[in-house]
Amino acid sequence: MTTIDPHSPVPKYFQLRAILLDLIESAELPVDAPIPSERELCVRYGLSRMTVRQGVDQLVSEGRLYRVPGKGTFVARPKIEMPLRLVSFTEDMLARGLRPGAVDLDRRTAPADARLARIFEVEPGTPIHVIERLRTADGEPMALERAHILASLAPDLLDRRLADRSLYGVLEAVYGLVFDAGDQTIDASLADAADARHLQIPKGSAVLLLQRRSYTAGVCAELGVSTYRADRYQIHTALGNPPPHS
Repeated sequence: MTTIDPHSPVPKYFQLRAILLDLIESAELPVDAPIPSERELCVRYGLSRMTVRQGVDQLVSEGRLYRVPGKGTFVARPKIEMPLRLVSFTEDMLARGLRPGAVDLDRRTAPADARLARIFEVEPGTPIHVIERLRTADGEPMALERAHILASLAPDLLDRRLADRSLYGVLEAVYGLVFDAGDQTIDASLADAADARHLQIPKGSAVLLLQRRSYTAGVCAELGVSTYRADRYQIHTALGNPPPHS
């Protein structure tokens, strides 16, 4: 059994965090399993209740544990790594072995305002399809997607069934639109009341805001503005050190 080192410069609560995290990542504590009670952790590791609570609170704030009032603290599902490449939500979820879903919230055609006209490089007033959907994985709300698409590239898109279908898949199969390039920005934010209701999270919860421009043959065809639950997603980036110039 891993123990707490009282002589270590690492704070005791952080050592407890590492012990519990190892139990989670080694699957000794599987998803939705309860962790030992505060009293049991105090006895097992010779810690004060305040120190135990601090270590557990740290994992709760990181989304690795969750509390159920009156029942205890449990292991949370692991976060999903956010793809930093041009891939649809449906493709991403299927690759992870999850069942993707889509619930239509709104669809309309609107004239491009000055900002959208600048992004799409069209004249203001150009028709833009706007499609808002709630995306789910195994039935759990994960993200809100707001797609803006040049209406001229997919004239009757709003007449087609999109629930539980990949928008990118429909655009490719029906209109021959294949996105071959794009750029994406990610910002941190807080969920407003409407988004929180759809995502089934408390108002003011942390979310990730994504803005993606997708191109086909050099033309910006889609602007996606999405709100992702920060408690279910994390960002992973591979780093490298370029070789020195000779």
